[in-house]
Amino acid sequence: MSSNCEHPHYLDHHSEHNSGHNHGHHHHSSVNNIGLAFGLNLTFAFIELIGGFFTNSVSILADALHDFSDSLVLGLSWYLQKVSLKKRDTSFSYGYRRFSLLGALISAIVLICGSVFILFKTVPRLFTPEEVNAPGMLGLAFLGIAVNGFSYFRLHKGDSLNEKVVSLHLLEDLLGWVAVLFVSILIYFFHWYILDPVLSVMITIFIFVNVFRNLSSVVKVFLQAVPDGINIQELEKTLLSKLPILSVHDFHLWSLDGSFNVLSFHIVVDKNTSNSEIIDLKSQIRELVLPFNVHHSTIEIEFPDEKCELESC
Repeated sequence: MSSNCEHPHYLDHHSEHNSGHNHGHHHHSSVNNIGLAFGLNLTFAFIELIGGFFTNSVSILADALHDFSDSLVLGLSWYLQKVSLKKRDTSFSYGYRRFSLLGALISAIVLICGSVFILFKTVPRLFTPEEVNAPGMLGLAFLGIAVNGFSYFRLHKGDSLNEKVVSLHLLEDLLGWVAVLFVSILIYFFHWYILDPVLSVMITIFIFVNVFRNLSSVVKVFLQAVPDGINIQELEKTLLSKLPILSVHDFHLWSLDGSFNVLSFHIVVDKNTSNSEIIDLKSQIRELVLPFNVHHSTIEIEFPDEKCELESC
């Protein structure tokens, strides 16, 4: 058999045959969840805008503006999540899964900008609290908790990074309305108007911490870092201890969208290894990498007397 550094002998595995159904189900569920959140959020933003005028609440009007920006992000995420379902083609050989990741990145950036805007509007009110219509705020708070709570609990259990980042938009609104609920009660009985901006600042800081954590995960996937929770050395040891191979090298592991992992590596086998043994080896590799959430693996077979030019790369 010729040297596969010059004439590669590739074994290209697509275990989508085994896991594609479940993965497709998760992606369609993601599209439905984000679409539902988009519709609810946009409808409530209009209700909130009207309610803000009637209650004379600047914080509610600011939140209405924030909800409209959230709706824009949700609509974009919904569209990109749908695009991510497309199969691979000549333009995107790995498919369109990373379009979902693009939605997560844009959502995180907009969420950061929106949080900065809310801080910009809220901090001055720490020094000059304004009077608001507490009963009207209370009614809007109950409605806001119901709408955003339902959407958040639908999305935060999602598998994709897109769903997780979008759910942070909804969590921000949910916590905001919980704060409005308590603040409106306290304002109604004690006229403690300063509590509104104080809680708004605390919630925004909490969201900042979480969105930066998720943004870090998104950037790591874009930079093709090894997926979290997977130890390459452990995976190599597993392959060497359970398979009839001599060595492993040129090992690469990355993720397409935070849940669909891709693996490529070279293995050296005994020079007397037959074609049937290589076929059996391929099946064993497929089984061994599945627990590591690897859905696509490419293995190059080499023999001891070959020199791999890629090994030093």
